[in-house]
Amino acid sequence: MRLHEYQAKEIFADAGIPTPEGVVVSTPEDAREAADEIGGTVAVKAQVHVGGRGKAGGIKIASSPDEAEEAADEIIGMDLKGHTVEEVLIEEGVDIEEEFYVGITMDRGEGQGVAMVSSKGGVNIEEVAEEEPEAIAQNHIDPAYGLQGFEARECVYNTDIPDEATRGVSAVLSTLYEIWDENDAEDAEINPLMLTGDGDLIAADAVLNIDGSSLYRHEDLAELEEESFDDEFEAKASEEGFDYVRLDGNVGIIGNGAGLVMTTLDLVDHFGGKPANFLDIGGGARADRVQSALELVFDDENVDAVLFNIFGGITRCDEVAQGINEALESFDELPKPLVVRLTGTNETEGREILTERVETREELEDAVKTAVELAETGGDQ
Repeated sequence: MRLHEYQAKEIFADAGIPTPEGVVVSTPEDAREAADEIGGTVAVKAQVHVGGRGKAGGIKIASSPDEAEEAADEIIGMDLKGHTVEEVLIEEGVDIEEEFYVGITMDRGEGQGVAMVSSKGGVNIEEVAEEEPEAIAQNHIDPAYGLQGFEARECVYNTDIPDEATRGVSAVLSTLYEIWDENDAEDAEINPLMLTGDGDLIAADAVLNIDGSSLYRHEDLAELEEESFDDEFEAKASEEGFDYVRLDGNVGIIGNGAGLVMTTLDLVDHFGGKPANFLDIGGGARADRVQSALELVFDDENVDAVLFNIFGGITRCDEVAQGINEALESFDELPKPLVVRLTGTNETEGREILTERVETREELEDAVKTAVELAETGGDQ
């Protein structure tokens, strides 16, 4: 579960990390009033769960209340990478001297958290990692001991951060680790961490992604879950209990098992298509659950074709196929071309009973190629 920037900043500020004064508003008029109260230059920032808001026009600088109102009027209601902006954060301007990056994330390959620091803040850190990997200092964190103070300092010393800021950045990194650990977070990032002309460090942005499976331990964060969905499809998927992520492609993908769905996404990309979503229906394949999954993906106007990829283990493919047939009975006509790939227990029986309205494939690569082609041609192969 990803928190909004302002929600993450409240947690960061409570832990002792300085953040700019800010107010969340939902109308241009309130943006003007907030800018007037804050005074001086302010930033008007869209509150949606996507990165790259600045490049997409979701962040504007305003030097007066009039400009803040105008900026909010432009941003509120805009579509930002598939997300409609409903709120903006009006935040005081910061006297920027330098910008850094600090982050704690999970290295799943190593099974450990990893602390990261770079003097190249204020830009896409993924691009820095790809083009200048030496610019990011990293230090893996032993879960038995946590991030020790000397490890945080060592991480900072291995960057080009100026000497006068190393102590402060080390302290911010240590606090960020405590936030990450205490909240069962997957990622905790500040980009940029700004060094002001007065020598202060301020978190100008904040990212905090919580492991959704841990919310039963965090009642305060669980209360924010309903507020965290600004995408109607993700909200509906959450209500249905699906693991779902909406993407920006046109090939809808449904599967059983996160690994299988991820593999399908990778293959769609490999064969020139663009996944429109990740949807894992989990184990079993009751007709009502299959129907809910299909309706969710069919309703996405960006989807041009759907690929249903099922591996039958304990769950039998013929039972899955029957569930798909029952689900499709609710549609007089298929809203979008549907490709079904069944493999595993009773796969032959499953393919035989599937309705003729769907394309069936035995091999995954064949199924992916067919779905990509149908998405490109609108159903004409």
